[in-house]
Amino acid sequence: MSLPSAVRLATSCSPRAVSRRSLQFLRPTQSFAHNGISRSPQTSYIRLYASRSKAKSTADLVPGSKQALTSEVSRLEYGKSEAKMSAAVEWYRKEVAGLETRASGRVTPALLSPVRVELPGKGKDLVKIEEVATIGVREGSTLIITVFEEHNLKAVEQALYSAKLPNIVPQKQDSRTIKIPIPRPTVEARNALTATAQRMAEDTRVQLRKIQQASVKKGDYKKHSVELEEFQKLADKNSAEVDKILAHMKKSTGAR
Repeated sequence: MSLPSAVRLATSCSPRAVSRRSLQFLRPTQSFAHNGISRSPQTSYIRLYASRSKAKSTADLVPGSKQALTSEVSRLEYGKSEAKMSAAVEWYRKEVAGLETRASGRVTPALLSPVRVELPGKGKDLVKIEEVATIGVREGSTLIITVFEEHNLKAVEQALYSAKLPNIVPQKQDSRTIKIPIPRPTVEARNALTATAQRMAEDTRVQLRKIQQASVKKGDYKKHSVELEEFQKLADKNSAEVDKILAHMKKSTGAR
């Protein structure tokens, strides 16, 4: 039977009309007899219906963890809070790096990085010690400071005392040079430096919480809102970074 005849037969015998959409999916199949009996192949047609549902792409779906905040004002405040928290963590990172250097016994010019010098005739403006002198290391355990101009030597010496750095005792060598022997830190000294890092870590965590609370208060967000959750996640992430920095210092210096 030809395909047009089959279509006519299907439409004439069925109590319901076959739709054009169904007819275009008619597919021929062949069946054969079994048990060795030879028969001519018979052609029948199976009617396949097209699915009415269409698959939807998930390419544009955004996971909940990456969804943007609900308003532009919230996004702006989140950005400000993120910048402030990052600055607080970076400050702590630099401070701990200096403490770690001292606790490990390494003598480097960075030991004097906190020193600020008040130059004569410049008012109350303070400058870094690197701007008025060179700092070198002799024999791995002594810092040598050489000022560019002789009249600044007294100001540099006074700045070293004012900085109140542990184990920093300046010794004047000549009109332009100051020597600072650095003793190797004891176990007690390393533990004291670690305790300082722990206090600074807690201060940094407090600062992070204050930043978070200020942003939440400014937004006046409802309980269980996505804003509260996102600001909490931001504070937790930065607090975890502070813990990581402190743990690294303890491990590298062997302090408790």
